[in-house]
Amino acid sequence: MAEHRPYHVSSAIVVVRPERLAVVQEHLASMDGVEVHAAEGGKIVVVIEGESTGALGASLSEMSLLEGVVAANMVFEHVEFEEITGDEKRTDAA
Repeated sequence: MAEHRPYHVSSAIVVVRPERLAVVQEHLASMDGVEVHAAEGGKIVVVIEGESTGALGASLSEMSLLEGVVAANMVFEHVEFEEITGDEKRTDAA
């Protein structure tokens, strides 16, 4: 029988002091499981990926503690279940 593993994806808005926008954007882009999709006017849109809601929350907490960040708020979260099949443990999105 195949195993199913959860895969969480979330979007978030990070509000930053304008003078720190470039530095924070660079740091966010270097974080594991984080992609920066837009940055303008002191706001950065990111997508966070991980194996649990807790992992997403930990990334969001790390973001909120960066110097110059005013707020980091999750906007949306979605969970998919990957199916791990066969002996090779290949994953296929279910």
